[in-house]
Amino acid sequence: MPFVRGNRTRVLKVAVVALSVAGLAACGSVPTPFGGNSRARPAGDSAAAIAVNGYLWRATLDTLSFMPLQSADPYGGVIMTDWYVNPEKPDERFKATVYILDSRLRADGLNVAIFKQTRDASGTWIDQPAAGQTETDIENSILTRARQLRLSNIRG
Repeated sequence: MPFVRGNRTRVLKVAVVALSVAGLAACGSVPTPFGGNSRARPAGDSAAAIAVNGYLWRATLDTLSFMPLQSADPYGGVIMTDWYVNPEKPDERFKATVYILDSRLRADGLNVAIFKQTRDASGTWIDQPAAGQTETDIENSILTRARQLRLSNIRG
């Protein structure tokens, strides 16, 4: 049977969506078939279900929610967005990749890469360096949101 690119791409897309849904499902409470719920596990057991810090994961998705999501791997800790064009500046676009490097909520457990392109007079997109402060600002926003999520979880 000849190789058909469309089928393989479709299977890959379905797998990415399934992993994303599974990762998001791990953030919520899911009833078990024998009563109780999945949150009844010991607190240290949550690291076995997902390889990265859940607060950083959720905070990253919240912070980058204005950008279209390209892929999300909760086990590898990588979230990639698609190109985002600000309606006020249609001649530049941005893309973000966030790496969650640790299962603990730590500032060094997060790495953000921002890519920028501008459109020239002929309409082609040209890579430009993004301001380093942009990456730092997004990292700080994610960390602040992760701390808020953690505190709200502790309080009740």
